[in-house]
Amino acid sequence: MSSTIDQQFVEFIVKSLVGNPDGVSVARSVDEKGVLLELTVDPEDLGRVIGKRGATAQSLRTLLRALGTKNDARYNLKIVDTSNGDSNSSRPVSSSNDSSTEVEDEAPDDVEQAESDVVSKTRKELDDLDDLDI
Repeated sequence: MSSTIDQQFVEFIVKSLVGNPDGVSVARSVDEKGVLLELTVDPEDLGRVIGKRGATAQSLRTLLRALGTKNDARYNLKIVDTSNGDSNSSRPVSSSNDSSTEVEDEAPDDVEQAESDVVSKTRKELDDLDDLDI
């Protein structure tokens, strides 16, 4: 099945942003509300696609709205989170329509763990500096 220009457009942009471009896929469906593009990325790249406070996801939607204006179509983008380990169930992290935009900005637990590791490493380095005789 060949992909449409809107799928190619989203894929091109997202693949430019992520660390694992092979993990990017865009599914397309059409209903009475317009065209729904479901974006799936590698779980490690989810934060990059959503961005701080959903800024990157919102920018993608703005670009899609511009493409929709050109093509006389209404686009909705749903970013799917598949990181829960069960490949059969996926939950939308971020979806939008033109009337209202809600983005769930979820920080993964890995971020908190990474911050904790940095803090403990910095404390250890400071303790090592205290032991130096200058």
